[in-house]
Amino acid sequence: MGRRPGTANYPDKMNHTNLIGSCVLRYCRNAGLALLVGCMMPAFAQSSAADPGAAALAKEVASLGWILFSARTAQGDYDLFLSRPDGSARRNFTQTPDVNEFGGRFSPDSKRMLYRHQRRNSTLTSGKEVNHDLWGTQGALVIAKADGSDPQTQGEEGAYPWASWSPDGTQIACLYKREGRIRIFDLGTKKLVKELPRQGIFQQLYWSPDGKHLCGTANLNGQDWNIVSIDLSTGKEELLSRVLNCTPDWFQGDPKRVVYSNRTPGLGSEYGFTMLMQATADGKSRTLVCGERGRHLYYGCTSPDDKYVIFSRPESDGGTDAKMAIVRLADTPIIVPDDYAALRSLYPNAKSGPVLQLQVDGFEPHWTYAEIGEK
Repeated sequence: MGRRPGTANYPDKMNHTNLIGSCVLRYCRNAGLALLVGCMMPAFAQSSAADPGAAALAKEVASLGWILFSARTAQGDYDLFLSRPDGSARRNFTQTPDVNEFGGRFSPDSKRMLYRHQRRNSTLTSGKEVNHDLWGTQGALVIAKADGSDPQTQGEEGAYPWASWSPDGTQIACLYKREGRIRIFDLGTKKLVKELPRQGIFQQLYWSPDGKHLCGTANLNGQDWNIVSIDLSTGKEELLSRVLNCTPDWFQGDPKRVVYSNRTPGLGSEYGFTMLMQATADGKSRTLVCGERGRHLYYGCTSPDDKYVIFSRPESDGGTDAKMAIVRLADTPIIVPDDYAALRSLYPNAKSGPVLQLQVDGFEPHWTYAEIGEK
């Protein structure tokens, strides 16, 4: 995430997104040259109280299950939290000042969760132990009930890196960067079920809801920070988005769409602002979900029915937890504010909202419609 995202595009298919990719490539060849002009301005603050559309969206999602996320506490550690999708009823259910918990994700049936558990290093500055690019390799994997009870550590620290649930919750796919492999394990027996080349993927591995593909961030064919999918039956990779992209995730109910983040230098500022994008799993189509001048939009995750997407909005690139926001996918593409001219020139029909900007910090949120009781 730190010095990442751009967009993916194929030069022989000119469209708005291809223009972004073209700008990225030319920027790389002419370092320091801003190709699209835009002025850097403070992030646009939109509260539900001030915006009727956002207020209606808050009311709409308030009772739709729970958001699981990690955030930094007053003690400087990262704990796991639950909240309603409108940010209400927030509760900390780990409360472990000597330990960081992060990367929480519900199982497909919403009965369990997995996350990583890392003992804090007192020699580091508060909160810096959790690395936004390496978190899936840090600490030990833990599997617990959905309310956080009965946590069971799975192996030693560093074991099962970038673990991702299979659709039936009986297996996990793990990414071994240095060994160049992806390995699938049976959760009950811990036996190796399948192994295949990682095809350039080096972080953020996720299993598609139909069980047929994996997606991740990859360095591929001499280009960094691409989004790819891998066919589990053949091992073949498909390039979904090229150059300066990261934090991909499957739409929860659609095995043919991926949400991810993209930064394009020169778009809105010389460095560019990271926007939220979506792409089809065949690599043939990609488009904007939401872009906000002055913010970097990361960790996109759809609701279980793919009607909404939640994401974090750090002001500086390379952060972890930051204020989260929700948009309806039916309302996208969205550009904030209206006068974000550089991005609007690529998406002239984009809307300006509504965007429900939560007063809740979150890192790697995950959404379930199941009811989660107190443990």
